Amino acid sequence: MHAHLRTRAQEERGFTLIELLVVILIIGILAAIAIPSFINQKGKGHDAAAKEASVTAAKAVETCATDNNGSYASCSKASIEAIEPTLNDVDARLTVTSTATDYSIVVTSARDAGAVEFTYSRHADGTTSRDCSFGTADRGGCSAAGKW
Repeated sequence: MHAHLRTRAQEERGFTLIELLVVILIIGILAAIAIPSFINQKGKGHDAAAKEASVTAAKAVETCATDNNGSYASCSKASIEAIEPTLNDVDARLTVTSTATDYSIVVTSARDAGAVEFTYSRHADGTTSRDCSFGTADRGGCSAAGKW
């Protein structure tokens, strides 16, 4: 009986050191590929939130203008935050500039590094534009053409 157990124990030797090193190498390669992708997702989320805030602010400015006979002149940051309280969450990163016939809204992304500015503008002729600028090689949610 003891001889049978001893023989069986010698047959089951387990993994060799080379096999374990190959598995660790494969896991390391997969991690090197996956981790940067996951880290970049946080920045994309901040960019999406900044875009959403600029569109929400534009809707609030349009509401303000409707209340003021179509003039954007009195639509300040404070007045649109009163119309849309959710804009208080981006207060420090929001800038509103308006005249009687046009306005411009700039929201800066809350990224840790390489802030991206998203600008939503309405021009005097009624057209709108969505521009963006980025400070680093990582463009975030901003295209190479500077549009979003």
